[in-house]
Amino acid sequence: MKTTTERSAAAQKAWETRRAATAEVKTGNPLRFSAKQFKVVCLREAPLPEDLRLIDVPEKACEFWRQAIETDPRHQPEVESFYVLMLNTRRRIIGFRLTSTGTLDTLLVHAREVFRAAIVANAAAVILMHNHPSGDSTPSEADIKVTRDLVRAGQLLKIEVLDHVIVGRPSTDNSEKGWRSLRELGYFC
Repeated sequence: MKTTTERSAAAQKAWETRRAATAEVKTGNPLRFSAKQFKVVCLREAPLPEDLRLIDVPEKACEFWRQAIETDPRHQPEVESFYVLMLNTRRRIIGFRLTSTGTLDTLLVHAREVFRAAIVANAAAVILMHNHPSGDSTPSEADIKVTRDLVRAGQLLKIEVLDHVIVGRPSTDNSEKGWRSLRELGYFC
């Protein structure tokens, strides 16, 4: 059992440690605490033809997917992958980011991750895109709900969500184009 003197010595030591930590924060002494420094880097540049620099319709977004995203070394076509295309005020592509990689039929997406890159890139608008590994580009109820949530988040941030394009596989007889636009399907107000 500790005596009163031993307990008060331990309490005094704990108090001094807390006081020293507080003093270090106030004085900026980096001995105990450190802050992280971040930088944004471009992972790679994907050269684009002139006609794909302006993405104002879902057809062009899908063509961008085929030329730039499918060649991205991080893209895994056998699982769902969620990408954000970032656009300036004139709807010209600034860049794109892989936001989430899921499983065969599920994807977890949060507004924080979707809009983080758009804010850093100073984007005025975004186009959301993801693939369905099954090849069927029909939107699920979860796709529709996530889209509505992201549109509302974009409104708060003043970053317009122009569309959400789901990429599948085109049919061999060209009866199915291989993608669906949630804006064209009427899910945007």
